[in-house]
Amino acid sequence: MADLAEKRLTVDEFLVWAESREGKWELVDGSPAAMSPERVRHTRTKTAVAFALRESVRRAGSPCEAFVDGITLRVRDDRAFVPDAAVVCPPPPPDVVEIDNPLIVVEVLSASTAALDHGVKLEGYFSLASLAHYLILDPDRRVVIHHARGGGVIETRVIHSGAFRLTPPGLELDIADLFGPPEV
Repeated sequence: MADLAEKRLTVDEFLVWAESREGKWELVDGSPAAMSPERVRHTRTKTAVAFALRESVRRAGSPCEAFVDGITLRVRDDRAFVPDAAVVCPPPPPDVVEIDNPLIVVEVLSASTAALDHGVKLEGYFSLASLAHYLILDPDRRVVIHHARGGGVIETRVIHSGAFRLTPPGLELDIADLFGPPEV
């Protein structure tokens, strides 16, 4: 199995390979990429957004489920990413390690991932027919970059404060809830 890491992998090969490895991995252009350890700010934001999404799904009575990282998204035969959070409609079966129908995907920005988040992940996530919203959260500036599929194009807006709506599935979110309390 160690030889697999040295050749270009398909997502199917990668999932078998990664299952026996410690840590979290993504597949970028056929090459496994270890995910870096996270800073407290990143983990705090990821936790806050997962709770906010879960609560918003509950309030909306939506047939969706919110997840914090761990679910693999196959975006090409040689690319698979693990977003920081996702909303999936309908929820997947309990024993799968990969989903193909996210409605909302969230990445928390960090210096080491910014180029991927704004580049190949943006392109890759929107290659999935089910995806309606891709949120990039910037914990340093406490802003959300909201990419949405609309009218055949990807529309982008930066949200600095207040509440906003994600339709579909009709979720109401507030910037303050996505980031948690300000740091002191």
